[in-house]
Amino acid sequence: MKNVLVLIPLTEEQKTRLESIGPDCSYRYSNGAAVSMEDIQSANIIIGFPDPAMIAASEQLEFLQLSSSGADAYVKPGVLRPGTVLCSVTGAYGQAVGEHAFAMTWELLKKLHLYRDDQAREHWGDRGTVGTLRGATVVVVGLGDIGTEYARLVKAVGARVIGVKRRPSACPDFVDELCLTDELDRVLPEADVVCSVLPGTASTYHLFDAERFAKMKSSAIFINCGRGTALDADALCEALDRGVIAAAGTDVTEIEPLPAGHPLWKQPNMVITPHISGGFHLPGTLDRIVEICFANFEAYLKGGELRNIIDFRTGYKK
Repeated sequence: MKNVLVLIPLTEEQKTRLESIGPDCSYRYSNGAAVSMEDIQSANIIIGFPDPAMIAASEQLEFLQLSSSGADAYVKPGVLRPGTVLCSVTGAYGQAVGEHAFAMTWELLKKLHLYRDDQAREHWGDRGTVGTLRGATVVVVGLGDIGTEYARLVKAVGARVIGVKRRPSACPDFVDELCLTDELDRVLPEADVVCSVLPGTASTYHLFDAERFAKMKSSAIFINCGRGTALDADALCEALDRGVIAAAGTDVTEIEPLPAGHPLWKQPNMVITPHISGGFHLPGTLDRIVEICFANFEAYLKGGELRNIIDFRTGYKK
């Protein structure tokens, strides 16, 4: 009998369905705030997003099915013992995060963040010219599920889309040019908007630094809805202060919560949201998460093919 710990919110109907997949298992339902070290250490299978520190290379844990797309916190040495199977829910968050990045892009292009600031201080004024995505060149760095959704959206309103990814593949019909990561520096000077949706890995750490911002247009907008570690926050602050780029928006930061007094908070041409583009904020996302988790749970128990297995060497799905 396997002990299964479930850390995602399920309806009674969904619990019944889950338990019918593995009738010989023992189930415990909790959440990240209430779960105990004993619960985690005694589990053979975990479905959800447990505190990595509480796993502590558990000898009991065989299979961790994350409820997140990012797995960077779990591939670090000492979190999972060798041999533990780790899967993500890549494919569940594309719509939610892609639309959030799309909305953030428009907010900055139309200077809505500045008008909101004016509203808060009861100031009626004209902020001048605005931008558009029609005819703009948008570089999407990380053409996975989220990047694909964002690319579709900007293409639909008339942008020229350059997709950047780490492995070669066929070029999707909503991408005008597809290139590999080592070509990023070549395409950055063309970009009116750069959207990063990269995972947090050793190869993406501070990929966007002072040198990369210097390659961008002074009118360019930078969006980050992947992982905060892909961005050098100090370099971004300097780029905004000096007018190296025009504006930026991020849903993620390297340190979360972003500490009070951090220079990012004070940037007038910066939009910050507190890592909320994903989660369960968009109705339907949880349903997608549940379907992926349940399918992988069944596949694991029955020896079937698992979806979104994480490669511990790269931090990406295999």
